[in-house]
Amino acid sequence: MMKRPIRVLLAAGVLAACACGLQAQTVRVGNQGDALSMDPHSLNETLQLSVTGNVYEPLVGRDRNLALVPVLATSWRQVTPTLWQFQLRRDVKFHDGSPFTADDVVFSFARAAGEGSDVKTFVNEVKEVRATGPLTLEIETRAPFPILPSVITQLYVMSRKWAEQNQATRPVDRRKGLENAASFRANGTGPFMLRERQPGVRTVFVRHPGYWGRIEGNAAEVVYTPIGNDATRVAALLSEQIDVMEPVPLQDVARISASGRARVLQGPELRTVFLGLDQRRDELLYSNVKGRNPFKDRRVRQAFYQAIDIEGIRRGVMRGASTPTALIAGPGIRGYDAAIDKRLPHDPEAARRLLADAGYPNGFELTMNCPNDRYVNDAEICQAVAANLARVGVKVALQAETKGTYFPKVLRRDTSFFMLAWTPATYDAHNTLNALARCVDDKGAGQFNLGGYCNPKLDALVVAIQSETDQARRDALIREALQLHADDIGHLPLHQQALAWGVSNRVEVLQFADNFMPFRYMTVK
Repeated sequence: MMKRPIRVLLAAGVLAACACGLQAQTVRVGNQGDALSMDPHSLNETLQLSVTGNVYEPLVGRDRNLALVPVLATSWRQVTPTLWQFQLRRDVKFHDGSPFTADDVVFSFARAAGEGSDVKTFVNEVKEVRATGPLTLEIETRAPFPILPSVITQLYVMSRKWAEQNQATRPVDRRKGLENAASFRANGTGPFMLRERQPGVRTVFVRHPGYWGRIEGNAAEVVYTPIGNDATRVAALLSEQIDVMEPVPLQDVARISASGRARVLQGPELRTVFLGLDQRRDELLYSNVKGRNPFKDRRVRQAFYQAIDIEGIRRGVMRGASTPTALIAGPGIRGYDAAIDKRLPHDPEAARRLLADAGYPNGFELTMNCPNDRYVNDAEICQAVAANLARVGVKVALQAETKGTYFPKVLRRDTSFFMLAWTPATYDAHNTLNALARCVDDKGAGQFNLGGYCNPKLDALVVAIQSETDQARRDALIREALQLHADDIGHLPLHQQALAWGVSNRVEVLQFADNFMPFRYMTVK
């Protein structure tokens, strides 16, 4: 009988911690997780890039319709198949007042390609970046690369001077748990400046008075608070202690919509959620199988695939707010083809036969790593997968944890079986294939291919895709690559999740299909 009051008091304490008063033109955001760093090159993850993208800017960006637009570059042109020229914007200042120049771009590209960077996939085809004047530069690629402008839309530019003065010339390496000044401070050119940073507690952004461009909304301050507990986050929205929450627990959509105080913005998301399998090691790290790796056998991968009741997950866990998929790139992504998006049937009997044929008639044991505060119902999905696998003899020890410890672990490839999701920054399947399915190299290809899937034929297709200018031919190459990966069962695709933001009646926001949340569009009524 005493437990209920204790839970209420704990929730009230969290709500009090995240409240900041109804200040004019202040928008208060509550999210299930926090950006893990203010370093724009330290983690290639949507929430991280969304938050830091309010402070830092790329050369080329996206408008409210997700079309390419000039940002720090005013123009660009491809003068040869492997050489691009960029003209940079004049009179741009970093938040500390120092001028933005081509030297900062050269530095930022090198930083993004260097040790500790988690955004190498944006620059793995870049051979050299050269300043040809204070506000002009050249980017040379290793091969013809007509999609370069769309590939660098989330490669943010830092001040070389600031980074050198603050001993932050290298990104913080999330795999090693390292930190530097860029973890907690920031100095970008973007529409908002970082005023306060308390990791895991509260981060405050304020409007940049010297911003070079137009800020469409009127938000003068944004207070970002991580609130991991779903019920607490909903209570904060309905009690008007926060203005925007993400994600809305699926079971609370109707309640919020009927509250009269807030509404739920829903829409399709470009993110595909999938499971990864260690196919690289000769012996799995966390399994009772010794001397061999079951996941090197396609039959085992297919058994896992067909053991998963994806419709049961859609109905029971996701409450209908997901679209099951057979591919690692989904609807809305350039190159996606619904004709090949056909899942293998859920068939536990077939899964058991496949395991027996592969030499595991009694199944085996292994650990599964999952986040519990990153994707919609992530831990619940993993629990359902573990239950499905138990029915075919595979005993899963589920390790679900906060993304603050989860991502460093899986990015070190310290895992045998894991959950991940991907939204291509380019809205193009090439990004997905390059980051998730290419054989891993030291330049950024396959940087998030954490299970080490490798097929040289697919690699050749990805190289051809990135240089092909005929759209019909390019689409055919993408279709061939996606089908090859699906036939190999390189990953276990699950679904595209749906977006659900809770928004109070006092503010207006724009919801994007990539789940970015630009503060520049936020308006207090």
